[in-house]
Amino acid sequence: MARGGSYSLDKRQREAEKARRKQEKAEKRAQRRHREPGTEEVTTAEDVTGALPSVEEVMAAMERRAAAPAGAAPIPCRLFVGSLSWETTAEDLRKAFAAFGVVTDALVVTDRNTGRSRGFGFVTMQDRKHAAKAIEGMHESELNGRTIAVNVSTERSR
Repeated sequence: MARGGSYSLDKRQREAEKARRKQEKAEKRAQRRHREPGTEEVTTAEDVTGALPSVEEVMAAMERRAAAPAGAAPIPCRLFVGSLSWETTAEDLRKAFAAFGVVTDALVVTDRNTGRSRGFGFVTMQDRKHAAKAIEGMHESELNGRTIAVNVSTERSR
């Protein structure tokens, strides 16, 4: 939304165009009500397709979007890490995955009763791009003496 006001300006223009089309439609409806039966209405290409922007307008809009700062927030991605050794800690996971990007969270799932690792965990990468690199680099690699499996985490249905 911090595009220097162009977002709200474009939105206002779209809303004004929408209101204009709605008004034109209401006027046409009123004209049809007062027209005699059997008379044909002549339509133009613009009536059918609407007011299409010119090539210059489209190119200018594309240039504005390209010049806009890429300040979009990164989209985090949670990864499932399986086949962990019993000795692997969350800090071990964090260190191993930090080579591929910023790790926002690392967790080794433990048994409630014994407190021992259940052999899998989760790593949350700050950006999906880094997550893809981490999957490529860490899947079927060795960590603490075990070959681990790394995939994108999916929500489990309960």
